[in-house]
Amino acid sequence: MTDTICALATAPGGALGIIRVSGPQAFDAVSAISSIHCASLAPNTIHYTHIVEYNAVSQHSTPIVEYNAVPQHSTPIDEVLVSIFRSPHSYTGEDSVEISCHGSRYILNKVLTLLTTHGCRMAEPGEFTMRAYLNGKMDLSQAEAVADLIASTNKATHDIALSQLRGHFSSELKTLRDQLLKLTTLLELELDFSDHEDLEFADRTELMQLAQTINTRITRLARSFETGQVLKQGIPVAIIGKTNVGKSTLLNALLKDERAIVSDIHGTTRDTIEDTIDIRGVTFRFIDTAGIRQTTDTIEQIGIDRTYQAISKARIVLWLLDAVPKESEIADITARCEGRTLLPVWNKSDLHPVQSNSLFRSVCGCATATLPLPISAKHGQGLDALEAAIYKAANIPDFTDTDVIVTSARQYDSLIHAHDNIARVLSGLQLNLSGDIISEDLRLVLSDLAEITGKGQITPQDTLNNVFKNFCVGK
Repeated sequence: MTDTICALATAPGGALGIIRVSGPQAFDAVSAISSIHCASLAPNTIHYTHIVEYNAVSQHSTPIVEYNAVPQHSTPIDEVLVSIFRSPHSYTGEDSVEISCHGSRYILNKVLTLLTTHGCRMAEPGEFTMRAYLNGKMDLSQAEAVADLIASTNKATHDIALSQLRGHFSSELKTLRDQLLKLTTLLELELDFSDHEDLEFADRTELMQLAQTINTRITRLARSFETGQVLKQGIPVAIIGKTNVGKSTLLNALLKDERAIVSDIHGTTRDTIEDTIDIRGVTFRFIDTAGIRQTTDTIEQIGIDRTYQAISKARIVLWLLDAVPKESEIADITARCEGRTLLPVWNKSDLHPVQSNSLFRSVCGCATATLPLPISAKHGQGLDALEAAIYKAANIPDFTDTDVIVTSARQYDSLIHAHDNIARVLSGLQLNLSGDIISEDLRLVLSDLAEITGKGQITPQDTLNNVFKNFCVGK
């Protein structure tokens, strides 16, 4: 990595913009376009200076540190703050400079152009973080957490990404690796001293217990992927019911915005309308659907079919009611909601008292008489209780900022392979197979786990490219 790279590290259009420079010529490049000499400055310090474009007649080589003066024979571009980071104590592990400019597109583009004329090249997407990985500043799981942290939209996804960035997942994998190495060592010793019957390093019972412990850890990590995906993508909630029961009104009330068209005309909603709401730090994706009724209108029927599709993709279904449905209707809806949490909600409770019967309790699996939940979407009554019920229905496991929740499909795939291989280890121990056969499966488990962090083996280039290809430029 002999190139020095530069890129805008903040989104354009703000009051300020930060340009990141990293590589062996970072200090020289910034010195060549400013009024300070970066190499002489202390690390982890911030300095006020000018970004300038020197005229052709200038003999500029080493600028004078005179913060409030624009050097002679130069054109001022901007007044900036320059942060100095020396290798290896920087994000990338290289000499790095961050230039905080005003957010003008002209200024930012001009500074980047000046840098490229003084030895820098524009960074590829994710190249700063890739350099951090290659320089040992983080492993692959932490690198992926950087992208997740940038993309986090709620407290839950923020906490998960931050936990992984801090190395909690890496620490968990290191513990697994240490246990696997112990198991491998015991098997190797068993092979090396198999002709010495008087020596016993570990019986098969101890090996089995250790392998089961490893299997339990891997299984727990793999199962956390479902929770991670739900929290990352948002929990889908379908709002269903007959026409004019108040589905669109409820969506608007939850969003606190006029997102869906509300009308007294039956069948107004012909297609699904989707938007997100944050409830207690978790994102829920609410889907307003077409009213369910018998119709001869072809377009309306397409909307109803899409309602049934929305039910099949939802994790929670809010069944909005303003009258007690027929037994056949309950049977139909509950059959379509099999495997999902169905929450009957009684709307317009300010006009019609909530009605419940044993049918709801038996078919919906509710042991109490609190369902259907009474609300008035039009007047905003009962919405806090509804949000609490929705959050409870999501059944999100409690976790702290040190718990490991897997969110990457790549990591999950490696864990599944590791789970399959440790299962073969357990089977081999149960069948009392030779230690060399079991050791080969153990090596496969180690290889699978090493794929997650990129440590412990040579990582293929396509794995690196897959991790970093979706990064934004400047990160």
